[in-house]
Amino acid sequence: MTEPEPSLRPTSPATLFVAGLAAAALTWVFVGRFYGELPKLTWLSALTMGLLALAELYAAWNTRARLARRPGTEPVEPLTVARLVVLAKASSVVGAIFAGGYGALALWLWMSRLDAADRDLPGAVLALSASALLLAAALWLEHACRIPPGPEDIDKDPSAG
Repeated sequence: MTEPEPSLRPTSPATLFVAGLAAAALTWVFVGRFYGELPKLTWLSALTMGLLALAELYAAWNTRARLARRPGTEPVEPLTVARLVVLAKASSVVGAIFAGGYGALALWLWMSRLDAADRDLPGAVLALSASALLLAAALWLEHACRIPPGPEDIDKDPSAG
């Protein structure tokens, strides 16, 4: 009996959609019931996600150049690429969850007529934007970590060329 080869599939858009939709639904219910008891929304979560997104954008750019063996770049260790893929897959799910949650929060705040909601709306929109940027950066990092096909791969797969 042969052991199956390990494989890692690209993140499914359906997974991200369901995660974001579930987070949006839960956030809508939670905020609708407990908004008055929640602390004031700050920009710290948006800053954190934005910085993580920038780090992942840089990692994607750097990894793509190193995997393509562009002049002036050093080869990348395979274990480093595997770690970056794991980071990208986790970050894409987190980005989808937070985008769904902050999207629902921003919509709820926009629809409500409370003074506190007007004060929290800019923070929610900023966090939604940072979440969307994190999601996009994570998907690009995951894409950048794909190993380009070598000559031996092209010979094996007639549909590749």
